[in-house]
Amino acid sequence: MLYLIATPIGNLADITLRALDTLRSVDYVAAEDTRKTGRLLKHYEIRKPQISFHEHNERRAGRKIISLLKAGNSVALVTNAGTPAISDPGFTLVRSAVQTGLDVTMVPGPCALIMAAVLSALPIHSFTFRGFPPRKPTQRRKFFSADKDSPHTLIYYESPFRLRPFLQDALQIFGDRQAAIAHELTKIHESITRATISRLLESLPQNPKGEHAIIIAPAK
Repeated sequence: MLYLIATPIGNLADITLRALDTLRSVDYVAAEDTRKTGRLLKHYEIRKPQISFHEHNERRAGRKIISLLKAGNSVALVTNAGTPAISDPGFTLVRSAVQTGLDVTMVPGPCALIMAAVLSALPIHSFTFRGFPPRKPTQRRKFFSADKDSPHTLIYYESPFRLRPFLQDALQIFGDRQAAIAHELTKIHESITRATISRLLESLPQNPKGEHAIIIAPAK
């Protein structure tokens, strides 16, 4: 069985009892970063052999995991934080396992986009998660333009190094809509800033740090 296990996005206490039980029971843990997952396992006194599984070795490591599953082993897939396959490695492995006829299940838990959406105070009866936008300005603006008239609240992830140009391009394409930035969710410096896009730009620190989710109101 392949288990997709959601892990804390910051606060280590945000892990379910079922997730801990599953991690203790599987034969292997496939991790995006074995060092980070190692700290999580050590915190809960869990000892399991780890398999490195990330975007740069996804195909090769995926074949190894499929072989282990075929041999009757159980494998837990975790990412650095949150839910596997949400802007993280996992999709190709799930697809391969399903196509091979192997059993796949999930142990749900933390997911940054859901927490950010709820705390944004923007409408979330219907929303579109767009993940990380392209890094290059021209491609990013084109990416935004596809959703310019969307009636759904829009959710993005972005690196702190590209947060300012992200907001500048968003202002240009979407106009000065209401928006929110969720920063370092569940961590010591957690913050939610709610304002128009232009106000968010004005209040942005010179050198933002940490993880960010940006939520933008739908078109009227």
